[in-house]
Amino acid sequence: MLTYSPVTNVARRINFSEPASTDARDARPRQRAVLLRIDSRLQERADQNNGRARWLPADYAGDVENHTLQVLPADVVNRRTKTWDGIRMEIIQSLTHDAVEFRFRAPCHLLLVYEEGVREEGETQVGDLPRSSLRTLRHKLTFVPAGHEYREGNRPRIRNRIICFYFDPAKMPIQSEAGPAAARLSARLLYENNVLWDTAVKLAAAVEDGSENERYCEALAVVIAHELLRSQGMVRRRSPPVRGGLAVWQQRLVASYIEEHLAETVPLATLAKLVNLSSYYFCRAFKQSFGVPPHRYHINRRIEHARTLLSDRARSVTEIALTLGFSETSSFTAAFRQAAGTAPTEYRRTLG
Repeated sequence: MLTYSPVTNVARRINFSEPASTDARDARPRQRAVLLRIDSRLQERADQNNGRARWLPADYAGDVENHTLQVLPADVVNRRTKTWDGIRMEIIQSLTHDAVEFRFRAPCHLLLVYEEGVREEGETQVGDLPRSSLRTLRHKLTFVPAGHEYREGNRPRIRNRIICFYFDPAKMPIQSEAGPAAARLSARLLYENNVLWDTAVKLAAAVEDGSENERYCEALAVVIAHELLRSQGMVRRRSPPVRGGLAVWQQRLVASYIEEHLAETVPLATLAKLVNLSSYYFCRAFKQSFGVPPHRYHINRRIEHARTLLSDRARSVTEIALTLGFSETSSFTAAFRQAAGTAPTEYRRTLG
């Protein structure tokens, strides 16, 4: 069970609306759906259902304002739900290859885990982060903090499967080294976290086949909540911050974000927002900690990754340049020469 904390993103607890009961097996999905109430009655219902997840009945009607991920049109997906104290999991499985739109904005946190997903076209947007039109969504995650807006358009190439987690902010045990003002979870768009992804997939499988007991499943859900906080630097660490630079947790969070978005343009404001600093102070603190400005660090990491890719002779220099986000081979060659002191083709010759 998650514990209460005096420092939260939202001061009040969420009161999820509770629908009238209906036969879940005979119901057909409708246009809108809402979260279940997080209270003891849900636990009683889960116990009566032997801990198994249930298909969402049609009477769970509502919209984004009622704390749900809205799916349009609703009849192109199946939705399965499971609720614990302060956490709700929902498994969304597409039924067709028709275009679908997801929308969300609510006073609860949302974590989307893409177990399977490849789209022909579409884009994803969270708050004021740069939009992404990434095609391969499998193994990616998106985090939407309470109050942020999320939209995604998707024409799936395969039948996509998304595992969603809704978290009550009042029960998130947030701790911050920088104090209450910095204890804010940051939006993250289509990133990778192996621990979160593996645990989410394991939990979804256990809930669906009923192979594990209720306490085990709830423990996995709590692990996901704590790992989410840990990955955002919201769990206290013993390492002291570097004087004049970024704290250790801030360094890890920013470096991880850059690694996950090597092939994309990463605005300075986005990195600063991740660690709740102004762009001006962040740039100075980043250089103090890493020895180079954020943009130069990003380029250097691209070049280091390029060294690894160049060892694969089946890939052309142009292909590698495009993979790493360079619009032209010439700009990639210039950046590589500046960082490595030699051209990519010359470097490749030295490898063999």
